[in-house]
Amino acid sequence: MVAIVNEFESPSLVKINPKPSTQDHEVIKYISQFMSMSDAEARQIIETLNIRTYEKGTVLLREGERLELCIFVLRGCVRQYYLVDGEEKTTHFYTEGQPIAAYEGTFKRKAAKYYLSCVENTVATIGTPECEKAFFEKFPRFEPVCAAAMQEELGKSQELLANHIIYGPEDRYLNLLKTRPDLI
Repeated sequence: MVAIVNEFESPSLVKINPKPSTQDHEVIKYISQFMSMSDAEARQIIETLNIRTYEKGTVLLREGERLELCIFVLRGCVRQYYLVDGEEKTTHFYTEGQPIAAYEGTFKRKAAKYYLSCVENTVATIGTPECEKAFFEKFPRFEPVCAAAMQEELGKSQELLANHIIYGPEDRYLNLLKTRPDLI
């Protein structure tokens, strides 16, 4: 779930170690949506996290690259976009408490067709599939949480796609104002 990948290092990448209380930590809040855990378990999880900061404007992924990491945004905002005929087309924003799993790169080992860029200074946890496996060996009762979280995120993605198909740009903007005013 959490490891440093050398090829991901960049000048705008700085390791930090913020210490919010266990219950205030975004990762613990996220996991708590799916299961309860003791303070001791929460502390152990937080201690295993590989937390990084990225400066505003840092490109985490470019089209054609493979992102072999799972990212969980603790603070900040990451934008996903495609380049279509030289024009950037934003498809998603990831903010506090949201995972970014580049499924095709992380699990299928395929090159990305999109970009991920920090819209503002961002603090995130970083993990690899190998570290996720080690995490589940250490904390086996959390494996179903990962499956539940993936189902939750898939449902959100399906709803987002449906909204883009069903509604026009003005209605989608009004819905964004209503559901994600923090982005505006």
